[in-house]
Amino acid sequence: MAGLGVVIVIGAILISMGAAMYMYIQYQTNFIETSAGETVTVGPVEYVITFEGTHQGDKETQPENTFVMIGISAKYTGDEERTLLSGGQFYIVDEKEQKHEAVYGEFSSKDLLLEWLEPNKPVEKTTQFDIPFDEENMYKIIIRPQKEQSTVDTALVCITNC
Repeated sequence: MAGLGVVIVIGAILISMGAAMYMYIQYQTNFIETSAGETVTVGPVEYVITFEGTHQGDKETQPENTFVMIGISAKYTGDEERTLLSGGQFYIVDEKEQKHEAVYGEFSSKDLLLEWLEPNKPVEKTTQFDIPFDEENMYKIIIRPQKEQSTVDTALVCITNC
């Protein structure tokens, strides 16, 4: 009788470990690596990221270091009515693996803050990051999905010295 109890407990442990492993695999982040200028799909949105150069801001907004500007071409391919695109989805990673958030400003008419994407209507935006930029270093852009896009995909786009 005690042996049957031990078998049941061990079986329950193995089943719970199997369920935990299944859930871990289902929700583990799927990193997609690509280079600037190539199309990458994160959930229901296709992106093309390009390196647009550096600048020193404008009269109202000056960087601590240097603004690194990227171009963002985004096309929503989902079947919902629309989805949100925001500058908060984009991060730059430097040589030291440090993440930097996008800086909001009105440096051009295409500067990204919030933009609603409608199905199959591409938009072109720009955003910038205030970082100590060195032309010799490699920089990558991280694209994270919006919560309502419900995907585990995250893109890493190399923009310089790939």
